[in-house]
Amino acid sequence: MKYFSRRKFLTDLGIGLGASAAVTTLPSFIMPSGSVRQYDGKKLNIALCGLGIYAGHLANGLTDSVYCRLAGIVTGTPAKAEKWKAQYNIPAANIYNYQNFDEIAGNKDIDLVYIVLPNSMHKEYVLRAAKAGKHVITEKPMATSAKDCEAMIKACAEAHVQLAVGYRLHYEPYNMEMKRLGQEKVFGQVRLMETSLGYKVDDPKQWRLRKAMSGGGPLMNIGIYCLQASRYIMGEEPVAVTAQFNPPFDKSWFTEVEASITWQLGFPSGAVCNSTSSYNANIDRLYASAENGFFELAPAISYGPFKGRTSKGELNFPEINQQAAQMDGIGKLLLANQPLPSHISGEEGLKDLRIMEAIYASANTGKKISLV
Repeated sequence: MKYFSRRKFLTDLGIGLGASAAVTTLPSFIMPSGSVRQYDGKKLNIALCGLGIYAGHLANGLTDSVYCRLAGIVTGTPAKAEKWKAQYNIPAANIYNYQNFDEIAGNKDIDLVYIVLPNSMHKEYVLRAAKAGKHVITEKPMATSAKDCEAMIKACAEAHVQLAVGYRLHYEPYNMEMKRLGQEKVFGQVRLMETSLGYKVDDPKQWRLRKAMSGGGPLMNIGIYCLQASRYIMGEEPVAVTAQFNPPFDKSWFTEVEASITWQLGFPSGAVCNSTSSYNANIDRLYASAENGFFELAPAISYGPFKGRTSKGELNFPEINQQAAQMDGIGKLLLANQPLPSHISGEEGLKDLRIMEAIYASANTGKKISLV
């Protein structure tokens, strides 16, 4: 460019730390960059499908990964193929384009395909990867509609491959501490949350401003982090939503997608979360107010470094390679032929899409939308 009970938190994710976390308490797959980690077993061979900016972050994470390695690439740009081949020592037999992608089915050197394409292309390549018999990770949002998510889940289940969504913050210590504080009610029942992420776009021609490719504006790009945070802090599913579009700073840039959107989620416990995702302003914050205190991060859900505090003091966790931690958490389970956890599954991605569709419905109609 970090669940329930503390014991389960430690067992399932290996992150349940207090406010003065020590590096030595982190598990091997979430150690900070530069730490010595010993593993001599087989690595999970990953092919990146799409070589945009975020694929570069993933490649860096795979270089630092303990359980995974970058073994292949899929790109429609020959110049990128040559550059990546040389930079990451990728065999020519493991380089594909979008026309011959299906031939990956016969390549035993590829275990998993990570889809890093524009949102509208996620479904096609998840389906093709599943048909090829490869495990799949797709970047978020999982797709541009809940209907597509359902088709992706079905295809992977029928092909007997595992499907994950790239929720990197589920392996990031600061965010997982926010989750623990909320779900374990460390400061009592959470009553009010604010989750916001935004930046000022600087290129009116980027694909994220084209609805056919993105499925929507900042909600589909960065708003999903805000939605995720509210859900994992509460440990509850929202029951209703209201939402409003906010005016763009340059109408000529936003003819197809929203420039900014604000929404309010109501939860069964009575808690309310107010969220904003924006291409109009720079903001990166999580805040939760509970019965007996508060906890917050700012910066919170970008690429870090993060900073946090509670009503009892500062949060202090090591900075990690988020992509390496995510890949190691997934890779370790797949290498052991174990199921991936539900919190990064296709079913989790489907939940997000259903709520985002309701957010858009509310913003378009001005009505409160029930989610139950």
